[in-house]
Amino acid sequence: MPTVISVAEVIPPFEIKQEQASDFARELFSESFKDIERLLKAFQNGQVEKRHFVKNIDWFKKESTFEEKNNAYIEAAVAFGRVAIQECLSSNSFLKKNIPVEEIDAIFYISTTGIATPSIEARIMNHLPFKTHTKRTPIWGLGCAGGAAGLSRAFEYCLAFPKAKVLVLSIELCSLTFQRNDLSKSNLIGTSLFSDGIACALVCGDAVNIAEFRKQNTSPSIVATQSTLMPDSLDVMGWDIKNAGLFVIFSRDIPHIIEEWLKPNVCEFLAEHHMELKQIEHFIAHPGGKKVLDAYVKSLGIPPSMTELSLKILKQFGNMSSATILYVLKEFMELDIEKGRYGLGTALGPGFSSELLLMRWV
Repeated sequence: MPTVISVAEVIPPFEIKQEQASDFARELFSESFKDIERLLKAFQNGQVEKRHFVKNIDWFKKESTFEEKNNAYIEAAVAFGRVAIQECLSSNSFLKKNIPVEEIDAIFYISTTGIATPSIEARIMNHLPFKTHTKRTPIWGLGCAGGAAGLSRAFEYCLAFPKAKVLVLSIELCSLTFQRNDLSKSNLIGTSLFSDGIACALVCGDAVNIAEFRKQNTSPSIVATQSTLMPDSLDVMGWDIKNAGLFVIFSRDIPHIIEEWLKPNVCEFLAEHHMELKQIEHFIAHPGGKKVLDAYVKSLGIPPSMTELSLKILKQFGNMSSATILYVLKEFMELDIEKGRYGLGTALGPGFSSELLLMRWV
């Protein structure tokens, strides 16, 4: 079974406390909403304590064109993505020795917050000594589900090529999509929740001798994956693309949809592999928000303690779209989890869609 050996994150330089973000939103939205103080409770109720951005908060006080925002995305994604790859392949936490970039066979690049052709991983390859024949697969548009989907695609690649070492690089600079003139409640909620995150994971096939470089006693292998698309749900989550850029679509019904839809989806997936929900001991969940985590608990009937690490990431970093689940996975990988334990990775994204990974520590 392909195994995740190392995960690294890069923290953007500008830390924004939630109180600062709330004050910024009050200044921006107060004339548009008579009940602004009631709406601003979302900044506290969401339990996000701080977030990290690639630009200082003053940058968002001026109007920027779509071109300016996207150029900022490309510049920051290349710079921070390069560091994430280097950190992943030289991690003191997960590796006994560095893995040369030249040994990487494929890169899956995941993002939904900026556009680039040539894609970001191609630009990074001009700064690091990758093999010229490295396979590149940029994946755009999966939103919050993208990190889990990237791991799934890396899993499938390693099944086909068991000797492969594969990177999943997720870069989401959600702050750069901010629209000053979008006075919708979706934008207000997005302003309270979304942030910037960069993470890179190394997945190795079964024929790789991981004992040569793995530092941890156990690592999560990927047993199986499942992608699910809910029909006729295009308006639940995503972008409305206009001349000024990307405008957030964020339905208030997401927690309710999760409560009704997720458990049958999960149970069907597990049943295909002769397992039940009670056998899952670790819940590697993308924390879309506090209400989303509560909906996971209610839908699946799991104890709230199973979402503690996801909530920890939400509090410290906010929702970093696709990168967030890699931050959560890193937290689990830093624990000394006993061999044979099962985990379930889950993330939800535009479509409306679900990505599931059945994981087993080996």
